[in-house]
Amino acid sequence: MHAYRTHNCAQLTKDNVGETVRLSGWVHNKRDHGGVLFVDLRDHYGITQIVADEDSPALPILDKIKLESVVTIDGTVKARADVAVNKNLPTGEIEVFARSVEVQSRAEELPLIVNSAEDYPEETRLKYRFIDLRRERVHANIMLRNKVITSLRRRMIDQGFSEFQTPILGASSPEGARDYLVPSRLHPGRFYALPQAPQMFKQLLMVAGFDRYFQIAPCFRDEDLRADRSPEFYQLDFEMSFVTQEDVFQAIEPVLAGVFEEFSGGKSVTPAGEFPRIPYAEAMLKYGSDKPDLRNPLLISDVTDHFTTSGFGLFEKIVGGGGKVRVVPAPDTHEKSRKFFDDMNDWARREGFAGLGYVTRKRGEFGGPIAKNHGTEGMEKLYAELGLGENDGLFFAAGKEKDAAKLAGAARTRVAEELGLIEEGCFKFCWIVDFPMYEYDEDAKKIDFSHNPFSMPQGEMEALETQDPLEIKAWQYDIVCNGYELSSGAIRNHKPEIMYKAFEIAGYTQAEVDANFSGMIEAFKLGAPPHGGSAPGIDRIVMLLADEPNIREVIAFPLNQKAQDLMMGAPSVVAPSQLRDVHVRLGGAALEAQKAASEAEKTDMNSTATDRDTPERSDDT
Repeated sequence: MHAYRTHNCAQLTKDNVGETVRLSGWVHNKRDHGGVLFVDLRDHYGITQIVADEDSPALPILDKIKLESVVTIDGTVKARADVAVNKNLPTGEIEVFARSVEVQSRAEELPLIVNSAEDYPEETRLKYRFIDLRRERVHANIMLRNKVITSLRRRMIDQGFSEFQTPILGASSPEGARDYLVPSRLHPGRFYALPQAPQMFKQLLMVAGFDRYFQIAPCFRDEDLRADRSPEFYQLDFEMSFVTQEDVFQAIEPVLAGVFEEFSGGKSVTPAGEFPRIPYAEAMLKYGSDKPDLRNPLLISDVTDHFTTSGFGLFEKIVGGGGKVRVVPAPDTHEKSRKFFDDMNDWARREGFAGLGYVTRKRGEFGGPIAKNHGTEGMEKLYAELGLGENDGLFFAAGKEKDAAKLAGAARTRVAEELGLIEEGCFKFCWIVDFPMYEYDEDAKKIDFSHNPFSMPQGEMEALETQDPLEIKAWQYDIVCNGYELSSGAIRNHKPEIMYKAFEIAGYTQAEVDANFSGMIEAFKLGAPPHGGSAPGIDRIVMLLADEPNIREVIAFPLNQKAQDLMMGAPSVVAPSQLRDVHVRLGGAALEAQKAASEAEKTDMNSTATDRDTPERSDDT
């Protein structure tokens, strides 16, 4: 017999009744029924019920041992009585009568309970992540992640993509988010950067003649965190040679649609080949966002023309100053009280906006200050143009175009949520296309790239030389699902002369381009194919499939919202000798922070030692 197990804890069925078996796992739960002890034994695969009564030598040991201790049990498989069958478990028709037990590892008092769905503070969960991962929901999320990655890899290989690995230690780039920097020991004063993405290397693979590349790529960005963002993350990075934008779409749509269909749990998925293509300008107008949630049926409209001359002076003033007025319908709100509309206005103010105007309508009668000042005739004309009914309300977002679009987009989501209009049980994909190549940076007072600086402008050199830079579109595209951006991509600018010109418009000299992007620009001078690609985010894909609101729920060992690893203590204070090795000297605020961190670590270590000597520990230790 094997030293630890003949079966796992999800294998035994009625076919095994009468067999002598050996199982190993964690003591998940115990129930004492007066001389008969029931133990749920858990391993990676599932749970088997163990029974020990007064005739079992295992009873006194199992009775005293604490939950989450690891044991090996020898016993006999018995059929459960019909009334005791647990249909929710694969092993629910049997139980194992314990003949003997060997304790492999004794658990102390637990900082969080594994067999409970009770919520714990995130700080506790991340500090004891190895225990948190034993809990059913989190364990299932990580296994889902494994299956999704396996499926993605298989689907890419089936489409003729080859998997390659690109460097982790690279050069810092002036574009994009902040880099994580690594000081060099062999080259004093110089630094590596962890990759924000394998962008340049994957393009160089195309220049090297590898036609279709992909990898499950680790990426690092030192940026502020949100629920759907992590400082280290993985993406399905891919690149293709001799392709148009349409070729890229046809390659990745079956992969994403297929994975979502495989793991959607019965939810509907936009079929491959049917992802809507929404131009960026249209997305900002109709949805107020370049990440539109198509489950939301509400559409934003621009009604600026209705307020060029109006009795409502505030809107007339905004429009006269070049601003815009956008509206979000609120259908069938005639039975809503005035409080509903006032609460929406209060919400907008809490979100940092000046306010959200509104019009009410009940059986054809308009209400609210905007309607009163704009007049019944003006409101009827507006409603007729929008196709609204006699019981539909309307919310107004006015201001500079970007501000009006942002407020209208947020209000569109809020109104749909409040009215229960978001479609359930579906994953709705779309492409956002035709991004502007450039935007005007109000802070720097200059034109800058709006998306990916390595994208090919639509119209190529002719567009760069003849068009207003703010009117130039790029071959750039995003994949969006249910309001989440899953991927950014582009057809790349593979021609050096066009790249120099594109960067010149953004204020870079040829010498700066050569210095900052020397590897890629020199490669392009030696024969580069047209190429393009994208990189769907794996963490966000799994987050959507697991129906989790936070990306940290689908990462095995995530950092917290302050980019700290509470379990391993990173970022940590390092020894002066280690700093000397990499030619780094701390000073000023950094030195003081290191001293404070060292003292805090000592205090925490003393506190932890005290906790371990204490018989009872609270759940949030």
